[in-house]
Amino acid sequence: MPKADTESLSLARAALSLRCLPFRRGFYEAVEGQALSSEELAQMTGPASPLTFGPLSSDRAEDHFLWLIRLGVLRREVDGQGLTERVRLTPLGRQVLRRWSSEIPRAGRRERIVEALRRHRPRL
Repeated sequence: MPKADTESLSLARAALSLRCLPFRRGFYEAVEGQALSSEELAQMTGPASPLTFGPLSSDRAEDHFLWLIRLGVLRREVDGQGLTERVRLTPLGRQVLRRWSSEIPRAGRRERIVEALRRHRPRL
């Protein structure tokens, strides 16, 4: 597969995931400027949070972080002692966010099901 096709496939996969996850555009803008841990995020979430669409536990946020790391949208921050629990936005993540000028549109039910199968199905 040519490199351009692989890149566009990666962008499309990442864009769908962003539409299915509970993070608002504000979350991605926040991790573009500074690193954030799942614990810190869980403390900032709630019904009127600018970062998520609803309350989110730190364990659930960490699961979403791991998925976004696999997709290449987020990366772990590195300090003097190695990797930390905090994440930051990658160049691919910035590129995906450019698709939308305002809030990330939410995915429909069918798209969420497809995404869940892609994310959670066992590798054969």
